[in-house]
Amino acid sequence: MGFENRLTEGNVAKQLIKFSLPLLLSNIVQALYSVADMFIVGWLSGTYTISGVNIGAQVTMIVTNFVIGLAIGGTVLIAQYIGAKKHEEVNKTIGTLFSVMGLLAIFFSIFMTFFVDVMLKVLNTPEESYSMAKDYVLICMWGIIFVFGYNAISAILRGMGDSKRPLMFVGIACVINVVLDILFVGPLGMKAAGAALATIISQAISMILAVIYLKRSGFIFEFRRENFKIHKDKLKLLLKVGIPSSAQSVVVGISFLVLTSMINDIGGVTASAAVGIVGKFNSFAILPAAAMSASVSAMAAQNIGAGLYDRASKTLWTAIAISFSISIVIFTFVQVFPESILLAFKAEPDVVSIGVAYIKAFSLDYLIVPFAFCFNGLLNGAGYSIISMTSAMVSSLVFRIPLVLLFAKVFETGVGGLGYAVPISTCFSMIIGGYFYFSGKWKQDRLKIQKP
Repeated sequence: MGFENRLTEGNVAKQLIKFSLPLLLSNIVQALYSVADMFIVGWLSGTYTISGVNIGAQVTMIVTNFVIGLAIGGTVLIAQYIGAKKHEEVNKTIGTLFSVMGLLAIFFSIFMTFFVDVMLKVLNTPEESYSMAKDYVLICMWGIIFVFGYNAISAILRGMGDSKRPLMFVGIACVINVVLDILFVGPLGMKAAGAALATIISQAISMILAVIYLKRSGFIFEFRRENFKIHKDKLKLLLKVGIPSSAQSVVVGISFLVLTSMINDIGGVTASAAVGIVGKFNSFAILPAAAMSASVSAMAAQNIGAGLYDRASKTLWTAIAISFSISIVIFTFVQVFPESILLAFKAEPDVVSIGVAYIKAFSLDYLIVPFAFCFNGLLNGAGYSIISMTSAMVSSLVFRIPLVLLFAKVFETGVGGLGYAVPISTCFSMIIGGYFYFSGKWKQDRLKIQKP
């Protein structure tokens, strides 16, 4: 099995860094999709299109996050089977994951076609950018099967301990995306629709090339029609881990949509553009913590499958130390040079003014997410994604959304003050994850996969 990399052996820090670096680079490159859209749109099309792309991307991300949650379930399940050396179960899990992803892609394509207007109206989408936001959402939804397919392949490989090949696949997609973005938004003048089309085409090419490569490289799963079937026992386990992860991602996404809606209501298209730019920077700023969280999930899952709990715990604290060190540097940069971040997107003066206040408040979150994300990564790897979901729901529904409403309607802090709602709510997610870790309950064999 040339794709398998055992994460249960060797120096923990060395293995973690070796696995997480390609994953971090993959996440950085993947984040370039949306940032390239925003950056190129900002330089070639202006404020209204920035607003349209930002709102459209947030709606699309809700759907994508749901599937990423299921993909996390696939990563954890495959990793525990690898740790327990149950390779036939890995094959069945892969077939089930691909089949479920395909059915969900068809569902969401149809559903969003009929309900896109409802979502955009709920978000108080500015009239000037409404049609562009709608174009962006529809095009992304009609091609969502390629996004789902890529995420499924990446999740499978990471569960097997391979983080290098997903980097190769997403790198190809990013280059194609940037070239098409410039062509569609610039000379062809397609605005937000061009940005969305560039993203979907690049993802499609990446997924197709990935499948061809895996077929020719002796991958454990054979891409034949008879292998694309849903095994009930594997579906049950995928849902057991994946549904809480999906719910967590969707709830967090919805809480940020509420934030976007409130900002659109307070400041209109200018505030929408400012927050959109900050959101794109944030997608990069949290990547070290996100990469470490995903690495902890995969590495801890293999070790838990092998019954090596001390090694899983050591993986957690090594990841926290690394991601926190990087986050301090990013936080300091934001506090010292906030204007340069917005000006990089050719933001107009009024957009910069709003964005600076917002990003300086929001960036406090960078000091907290390494702990919250890594605790959740370990819990996911142990199969306790239900706890991660609970902490996300408490953080988002009990704190983030009420705080946004409180700051906006009662204290009237303006757009800048709303940024504080994010780090405050993340603190509670960190507390819940930390409590469950120190309780030791994560050491129970929840998925009943552990090697005898």
